Amino acid sequence: MMAMKQGMTSIDVAVTIAELQHLVGARIEKIYEITDDITRIRLNLYLFGEGRCDLVIVPGSCMYLTTHPLAGPRIPPTFAMTLRKYLSHGRIVSITQYDFDRIVEIKTMRGEVANGIILELFPPGNVILVNHEQRIILPLHPVTFRGRRIRSGEIYKLPDMQLNPVEITEDELHTLFSESDMNLVKTLATKLNMGGIVAEEVCFCSKVDKNIDCSDLSEETIRAVHRGIADVFGRMDHLRPHIVYRDGSKIDVLPYEISRYNDCKKQYFGTFNEALDEFFGVKVEPQIIEKKPGARQNRLEHRRSQQEKAILRFKREKSNMETKAETIYIHYQLIDETLAAIRSALENGRTWDEIHADNPVVKRIDPRNRSITIELDGMDITLDAEKNVPQNAQVYYDKSKKIASKLDGALHALDHTCKLMEERTKVAKPKILSIKRPKPRWYDRFRWFRSSDGLLVVGGRGVASNEELVKKYLEKRDIFMHSQTPGAPATIIKTEGSVPEQTIAEAAQFAISYSSIWKTGQYTGDCYWVYPDQVSKTPEHGEFVSKGAFIIRGKRNYLRDVRISIAIGITEDMHLIGGPVSAVAKHAGRVIEIVPGRFSQDDLAKKIYRIFSESFGRSIKVVASPDQIVRFLPPGGSEIKS
Repeated sequence: MMAMKQGMTSIDVAVTIAELQHLVGARIEKIYEITDDITRIRLNLYLFGEGRCDLVIVPGSCMYLTTHPLAGPRIPPTFAMTLRKYLSHGRIVSITQYDFDRIVEIKTMRGEVANGIILELFPPGNVILVNHEQRIILPLHPVTFRGRRIRSGEIYKLPDMQLNPVEITEDELHTLFSESDMNLVKTLATKLNMGGIVAEEVCFCSKVDKNIDCSDLSEETIRAVHRGIADVFGRMDHLRPHIVYRDGSKIDVLPYEISRYNDCKKQYFGTFNEALDEFFGVKVEPQIIEKKPGARQNRLEHRRSQQEKAILRFKREKSNMETKAETIYIHYQLIDETLAAIRSALENGRTWDEIHADNPVVKRIDPRNRSITIELDGMDITLDAEKNVPQNAQVYYDKSKKIASKLDGALHALDHTCKLMEERTKVAKPKILSIKRPKPRWYDRFRWFRSSDGLLVVGGRGVASNEELVKKYLEKRDIFMHSQTPGAPATIIKTEGSVPEQTIAEAAQFAISYSSIWKTGQYTGDCYWVYPDQVSKTPEHGEFVSKGAFIIRGKRNYLRDVRISIAIGITEDMHLIGGPVSAVAKHAGRVIEIVPGRFSQDDLAKKIYRIFSESFGRSIKVVASPDQIVRFLPPGGSEIKS
């Protein structure tokens, strides 16, 4: 069996640092050092408009944002206390990678004082606290190397730098090979700091034998290797973060595809940090209080134990249903073609057994229920042959809602049981399971909602995010929607086929409501939609296209007098959502409608939070704090309609 990946490569670090740039400006709240089998440093951060998050650093291995942080020790170790002394309540001013190496520096500013930490993610690893002059205040591990001393009072000195594979020229590559006494793949892996797997991928793309001695490389072969390096590292502009499985076990986590794993099962993620968290992170379930050997459980203790087990089961089942629904949309085209082929075969008189034999993707059939089971991303997913793709996905969303209702009931029951135990024993109240902060998704950085038909609609928040949204996420089967009103978000409907009229109408209301029309107090506006191939950044001769603006060519499909209105709601599985009223009401049980009015965004967000708190309790702050609610409010004054 192939060994599991133990740490990040320089490419992994580069992609991770690019994703973590949104943390610039975040305030460091707390710092923890957790030591069990390995040492982890956890930075608890607060970023205005996004809330809290946790950055995990494993020296000598990896760093990533986590959604299931380990609890810190009751008595912090000396190193953690020193980090808190110099960094707590400071703001992150930069997160950078040193020259494509596995070294990261996080600089902070607190008042007029600048400090930082340097993370060495190559073995054996280290975390070094430094001041503005790069003088070491305290290292996690004081060590002395030949030519380098990592000790308090010393100036931090970088290890010898390798060549940067992203910037290397053909002449530099020629010099590197002429001085190497190793074969090609070892030279690429060590001298260019890319690791063995990526080095093998470069050899594969170059169509050059990886075991050839560097001294035997011709000029033409070196050019081929240089093109291979450009090809492999160019994929950093087209990320597909995923975990690779073999024989049911995780073996690798990568930011993009490589040919070595073409025959392996893969699980894809919206961001590379999510993939790293799933691969390296440690998920900690809420602990059930253990009894001393021989101790007798009374009736209430037994009831609480059963309720806690049921809650864990409901959470796993709900997560499983949501994952399957999302997976169906990820593989929209494959499922749509498979279901169409099965319906066509049934209409032509073929039997279910013949259909099973003719469709290799079908794992099992159920003629009685007219359903099939296929394996996607390591999961068995059952599909109704008579339903389309969105309808099959909705089946799993509906199951998730039912389980969420049971989970809510179980949480209330556990709360009641714990109160009874407190009354009878007069001891401290056990810790109640709290609402978990949802995992970040790529579209959380933008404005977004799910339409009544279940389709994802995403809009920009300004000039920069409009530009990013269209350049990175607009695909050929999507719909682009915009208004000529200043400040309107570039809006896209994510789809794999035709778009229902209801979704287009809701997307239009979304685009108009988040434009400057809201500030003016108007109640209607016009917008249009086009196909992606009509959207361009290339101007005509003599014209100029500013950042965040686009040229639309061809026919525009206008929607006139679209009414503005926005709603905010809490779903049954405790997620905060916003968007057009009809879309939010479809997915949320508690809905608040917003119209133009006299209250500022901050004041209205606090008012909405108080309403949600009255319904769900103070724990709702995890998913619907005032800062999170503000992100769903249109620019300008607003008030609650109903």
